[in-house]
Amino acid sequence: MTRYRSQLPQLSGDLFITDGGIETTLIFLDGLELPSFAAFVLLESDQGFKALDGYFRRYADLARKYRTGFILESPTWRASLDWATKLGYTDQALAEFNRKAIELLVRIRNEYETPETKVVVSGCVGPRGDGYKASAKMSVEGAQDYHRRQIEVFRDSDADMIAAITMNYVEEAIGIAQEARAAKMPSAISFTVETDGRLPAGETIEDAIEKVDAATDAAPVYYMINCAHPTHFKDALETGKSWLGRIRGIRANASTKSHAELDQAQELDAGDPCELATQYRDLVNRIPTLNVLGGCCGTDHRHIEEICKILRK
Repeated sequence: MTRYRSQLPQLSGDLFITDGGIETTLIFLDGLELPSFAAFVLLESDQGFKALDGYFRRYADLARKYRTGFILESPTWRASLDWATKLGYTDQALAEFNRKAIELLVRIRNEYETPETKVVVSGCVGPRGDGYKASAKMSVEGAQDYHRRQIEVFRDSDADMIAAITMNYVEEAIGIAQEARAAKMPSAISFTVETDGRLPAGETIEDAIEKVDAATDAAPVYYMINCAHPTHFKDALETGKSWLGRIRGIRANASTKSHAELDQAQELDAGDPCELATQYRDLVNRIPTLNVLGGCCGTDHRHIEEICKILRK
């Protein structure tokens, strides 16, 4: 049974953390192979399942230690039809992967949740194409059709919400938000940006949020920014603008490198966890609605712990 689908606790404004960069952690730190950056394939084996379980528990331990809420994001960023077909999985197998992912998170929630640490289970939806490039763009209707199956699996599971991560153009974000609303599930839309603070398709963050809100009657419960370093987008977040109140989450990269540079990188750039935490504090001071904080490429539990430390002070 879903626990928070009708009332997400992070909307209260209390501090919630997420995990860091799951794929980069599993590949570079845990030594696992993820074809096409697909973490969901680990659910196929007992060893992979244990690796995912251990990964999420590192962050659950931090949430308990620092008395924060915790959003458990499913390892399903690549668990949609095109990527599954590329990896040789059937639609039926793909649906089972998405179900298993939520079941894993629910099991962890049942062990870790306390009155101080509310745990939200989120079904992660990734882009149909490359997260760094706005190529092979879909219409809104095409995006709805493409993402419908995964969202329906989450609807029929114990997931509390949908999170669309690394959206790089507006039409796909609109399609997911509309499909989530049709499934009667709250959604969060997370945009990625280039080093100039604009989406890969060219829109500003402000334009993207306003376009999605206008097309969906403000269906997303909030917006996030992910897969970019704070220095890439801080100047785009001008204070005093009403649309900033729609941003509630940040999942930044550890590295200041561009998407193109990260795509070619052979080694992990973990940056400086303490410096990143300071930049998060500055963002929270700039945008009071920010209360969902985690990481993306290159970040791990060390970065999230430093964020917890500096914000709990």
